[in-house]
Amino acid sequence: MGKILAKVAKKRVDVAKRNLELCFPQKNPQQIQHMVDENLDHAGMAILEASMGWWWPDWRVRKHGEIEGYEHVQAILDKGKGVLGLAIHNMNLELGCRIAGVHHPSVAFYRKHNNPLMEYMQYRGRARSNKYMIHKRNVKGLIEALDQQEVCFYLPDQDYGRNRSEFVPFFAVDKVASTKGTLLFAKESNCETVFIVSIRTDSGYKVKFVPGLKDFPSGDDIKDITRINEKVEELVEIAPAQYLWMHKRFKTRPNETDPSLYE
Repeated sequence: MGKILAKVAKKRVDVAKRNLELCFPQKNPQQIQHMVDENLDHAGMAILEASMGWWWPDWRVRKHGEIEGYEHVQAILDKGKGVLGLAIHNMNLELGCRIAGVHHPSVAFYRKHNNPLMEYMQYRGRARSNKYMIHKRNVKGLIEALDQQEVCFYLPDQDYGRNRSEFVPFFAVDKVASTKGTLLFAKESNCETVFIVSIRTDSGYKVKFVPGLKDFPSGDDIKDITRINEKVEELVEIAPAQYLWMHKRFKTRPNETDPSLYE
């Protein structure tokens, strides 16, 4: 399936290659191409993993899914606080969210699919083991869920545009549009953060919960968003071939007149 994607989604493959070149300038062309090929394999698997996440019965999800580090989540809940789970865009995330939901039903902040049929399947598939989804424009809804001591998933590692971002480093790229949304939710609600990464292993799937940042938010937005990106980098490095490199992470430039990094 990855080989088919290489033929029918050539522009996305080019984006993945460019992102890898920008993030890992120390690697030679052969190493970059090897990472692209591996990434395509995982992209092909992701089509199946989404179906597994949406339609597998709970017993099968438990059989093939493993949770690590949930004690970090429980420690926050025991304080009477909500949990803002900062998940990274690994391509098996659909299944990872289902695995996490079987262990402890959560709330997801998400974007509706433009296709009504896909939205129908996506919403009901994600809700099978989780509580409900909150549309990305419903900021108040996510704040309320956190104040109600819910475990909420939020993805901080995509380009959401100039107006809602600060420009801080990400891997080897110096100024990258990085969302301020994480700080908004952390400041406005009674919560603490953890980081989340979903990984395909030789024996199945593992969802790792990693402690959040200390003294966060600190009051220095640039510093805090930089720290978030650094943590995301650490999690990507666990299984770099499984990350969503096909997204134009560096589309928004610091100045509108700056040339595109994808041309």
